[in-house]
Amino acid sequence: MLKIALIIWIIGGATLAGMCMVAVLVAANDQLIPAAVATGFVLAIPISVLVARKIARPAA
Repeated sequence: MLKIALIIWIIGGATLAGMCMVAVLVAANDQLIPAAVATGFVLAIPISVLVARKIARPAA
């Protein structure tokens, strides 16, 4: 499950970081870009673990 979560985190983290960065750019606050990107990567960790659990769980 860890390998699946890591792959999902890489893709999801980049996606969430980009979404947060665009939101900060729309708000016209360039100084918060690094914090927004870091927040996107951190938020992707629990999401990727949850998705990996759903994928790794055997079908009923």
